[in-house]
Amino acid sequence: MAAQITEADLDIIQRIIPHRYPFLLIDKVRDIVSSESAVGIKNVTYNEPQFQGHFPGAPIFPGVMIIEAMAQTAAVMVGVTLDLIDKPLLVYFMSVDKTKFRRKVVPGDVLELHVKVKRAGTKIWKFEATAKVGDEVAATAEFAAMIDLLEE
Repeated sequence: MAAQITEADLDIIQRIIPHRYPFLLIDKVRDIVSSESAVGIKNVTYNEPQFQGHFPGAPIFPGVMIIEAMAQTAAVMVGVTLDLIDKPLLVYFMSVDKTKFRRKVVPGDVLELHVKVKRAGTKIWKFEATAKVGDEVAATAEFAAMIDLLEE
């Protein structure tokens, strides 16, 4: 039996989820515990395209992109859990609830996306997540997603 993956670098992430530049919003996923939790890492840098318009002179990482980064972290954890590396996988949001933004996220921040499974299913999963910069909470949310394994 192969060793369980507990960390996914950019190569593994791209072998699980289909997102690519400019919409791949995580750089690494660590502390992966199958069917339970994972921590995504997003290094926020000024040269990202969203900062050209959000906002010139006062760059702030958009809240909806924080939620998307949470979902991408969750998708990687599910991909590891279900052994979906190199499989044609799509993940669709079904709901986003109880979302709160607590702190601005700006270039130079390292965003940690702490994702926990609330309910695991065969196709539909529910999660709760907290985005942090250091010890400060930037955002919290609950969300559901559908995992769709495409025909090969």
